[in-house]
Amino acid sequence: MCFLIGALVLVAGWRQLRPQPHRTAGAVSTPTAAASVTPTGPRTLTVLGAGDVLVHPDVWQQAAADARAAGGAGYDFAPMFAGVTPAISAADLALCHLETPVARPGGPFLGFPTFSVPPQVTAGIKAAGFDGCSTASNHTIDQGVEGVTRTIEALEATGLGHTGSARSAAEAATPKIYDVRGIKVAHLSYALGFNGLSRPPGREWLANLIEPDKIIAAAHLARLAGAEIVVVSLHWGTEYSHAPDANQQKWAAQIIASPDIDLVLGHHAHVVQPFEKVGDKWVVYGMGNELARHAEPINDNREGVMARITFTETAPHTWRITRAEAIPTWVDISPKIRLVDLPVVLGDPTTPAALRTTYQSAYDRIARYLMTRNAGPAGLVVVPPG
Repeated sequence: MCFLIGALVLVAGWRQLRPQPHRTAGAVSTPTAAASVTPTGPRTLTVLGAGDVLVHPDVWQQAAADARAAGGAGYDFAPMFAGVTPAISAADLALCHLETPVARPGGPFLGFPTFSVPPQVTAGIKAAGFDGCSTASNHTIDQGVEGVTRTIEALEATGLGHTGSARSAAEAATPKIYDVRGIKVAHLSYALGFNGLSRPPGREWLANLIEPDKIIAAAHLARLAGAEIVVVSLHWGTEYSHAPDANQQKWAAQIIASPDIDLVLGHHAHVVQPFEKVGDKWVVYGMGNELARHAEPINDNREGVMARITFTETAPHTWRITRAEAIPTWVDISPKIRLVDLPVVLGDPTTPAALRTTYQSAYDRIARYLMTRNAGPAGLVVVPPG
């Protein structure tokens, strides 16, 4: 039986923003989707966030096999994302998390513990419907300055926005702002650490570290650059723990309290963690893996969730969250690695019975993890099968 808890967020606090439309500071890009406009109601905008895109060797080997199957060469990551592409593409702004730095097109490629992966992954991310990615993770500086530069250049070459790492101090200081049909949405990205590696002295701007005061200051800068909505991605938490740890809870309270920050999207733990409503805002502690294939695959690291957050304009340039949804996902690893939109496959009568049992169990587990911090009564909707 489906585990479904949640309801539409009907009442939330209002907050007046202070846009400055004549300012031009900030790196602004325009996603392909546009904010929804209804002739009889206020504008709405949906932001979709997803968990780790973690390119293990099995993942790039699958991309190579998919390229060959299509009569090509190299690496094709798009087929692995195909199952979730409709949900991603339907969002007004879709944000991924690219955890691993990329290599040169021909390699050499490396897996854990210091990743260097095929840059063609960015084309797959773009084909899936994402508009941009956060890049601050514990693996950001695995390949040093060159790895950071290659990753940013690969994202830009495929038309994806990026935030969380930078090629210069000036780039790091410029807030990333997406223009969604005139609605400016800022995206910020930070990591809890770099697996014992240190940023080069004088180049701390290379990758963003979680420091609440600096995050709050950056969000304020984004407001001054014209952002009407500010989304913060945080790579944090204790790996394989479904419960947010003490640092996550402390940082979340500090960061979401800022009047300049509207939404926190978390990742890193490789398992699904809960959503929590704080005032009229939401903290998504951990979305698990979006795409990964660990050396030891277990249910936990095959489960994920995409957060779909609807903002409604309540007055000119004033937005509040009116709906929070979770889309449970699963990574099939045999016979091919494929991302699965669980509500879609569970609503499909042609899904084989054996797979349906696996998918239903994953859906139910994910729904339980999401609700452990009172998200259900607060209004979180787990998207039902159908």
